Amino acid sequence: MVFGRKQKKVVPFRTAGELDAMAAAGAVVGRALVAVRAEAKPGVSLLELDEVAEQTIRDAHAVPSFKGYHGFPASICASVNQVVVHGIPTADQVLAEGDLLSIDCGAILEGWHGDSAWTFGIGDIIEADRLLSEATRLSMEAGIEAMVPGNRLYDVSHAIERGTRAAERAHGRAYGIVEGYGGHAIGREMHMDPYLPNEGTPGKGPLLRVGSVLAIEPMLTLGTTQTRELDDGWTVVTVDNSRAAHWEHTVAVTEDGPRILTPRPE
Repeated sequence: MVFGRKQKKVVPFRTAGELDAMAAAGAVVGRALVAVRAEAKPGVSLLELDEVAEQTIRDAHAVPSFKGYHGFPASICASVNQVVVHGIPTADQVLAEGDLLSIDCGAILEGWHGDSAWTFGIGDIIEADRLLSEATRLSMEAGIEAMVPGNRLYDVSHAIERGTRAAERAHGRAYGIVEGYGGHAIGREMHMDPYLPNEGTPGKGPLLRVGSVLAIEPMLTLGTTQTRELDDGWTVVTVDNSRAAHWEHTVAVTEDGPRILTPRPE
């Protein structure tokens, strides 16, 4: 999920013990995403996937952080094809061969939040969709690499943008970086300041220090950078109906390099 806009001088930071607690919450999210992907097949409804995620989270004695958040009715955001983010899982939306599915999931464990998103295909998907998801992953990974002490917030933004442009050169096509949506700080609240754009000028913004944590989440499309919100007040779609992808990890700055706090089990 994506909220927040204000800026601070330093990205909020945690102690080593608090990072371990966040990693425990993040591991629950990772297991939920893997469980959802295992069940995501043609003929399965998005509501069934939501039930899988919620059961996985509650079995870990955690709480789905999305459910009830600002009135959101589910434990995951399930965004299919042209839906960028915040898709509401329902019983009447059933997956089909060739769909591109983005699952965003959050969990709270002992007061700490984890937040992660994953895009993958249902059955066989077209090459353009596969490369779109790969480009989004590579953009996220470029942002993760910039999570080092002494960098600033927009160094991460710029790295995400550079990752996108590198994917464009490798794939021989352009991708739209979705405007108005990006990452955020996270801790005992899911969405905290500062907001992390997915493109920006390096050397600017709040400072990263050891223990700073950000949810890094690029969203790319096969066309436009523009979106619109549907009448349900949540679902965000591309204005040209082009496919979209969304990858996210919660990441901490450490002395030994970036630490992903939302690992997914093999």
